[in-house]
Amino acid sequence: MKRIAVFGMFLGLAGLASAQETPRFAFSAGAGFSQPVHSLERSTNYGWRVGLGAGVNFNHWVGLMVDASVDSLGVRNNQLTNLGYGGGNVNLYSFMLDPVVHVTPRGPVDVYLTGGAGLIHMQQQFTQPGVSRGFDFDPFFGYYPVRFGTNVVVSDNSLNKLGINGGMGIAFGKKWGGKFFAEAKFQRMFAGNFHVDYIPVTFGFRR
Repeated sequence: MKRIAVFGMFLGLAGLASAQETPRFAFSAGAGFSQPVHSLERSTNYGWRVGLGAGVNFNHWVGLMVDASVDSLGVRNNQLTNLGYGGGNVNLYSFMLDPVVHVTPRGPVDVYLTGGAGLIHMQQQFTQPGVSRGFDFDPFFGYYPVRFGTNVVVSDNSLNKLGINGGMGIAFGKKWGGKFFAEAKFQRMFAGNFHVDYIPVTFGFRR
């Protein structure tokens, strides 16, 4: 009977230690770049990205995250020339529900797999050089109106569609109760009779 009690106490302490090592609340924050692929690669260049995530760790093996990110890709010069615009961007705002499976949660490098589905909002903006009005300040004359050159948005189209993603990452180090990470995914937006594909790469901090 004593052995059973001791064994039960050991399991309870082990479970408590595991819970302490794996925070219940999970979050991530990072930035990086996006590589357009397939049809999007012919029209846009590399772009930048930022992302935030929040969720729960069920245990040290499995978690669930709600990930929000913004990817901005510049339109290629040849496409701008063909369309007759001075500048342009394709902005992708994604909101994904992503399960996370840790392959080596106890190792010095935490390898994990992630992927899921959600909503992607795509915005296409085109600009032309223009002139805007504003105000400047002089200590003697005070505020006075000025004109300055800027890029004026002349076309703005948006689309909301379902999307999926999947990829893997590595997390390492221990700082502020979390780890630094590097992550790459393949992300697809189903846009009617075609899809928009890109590979976001993110570097940041997670727990």
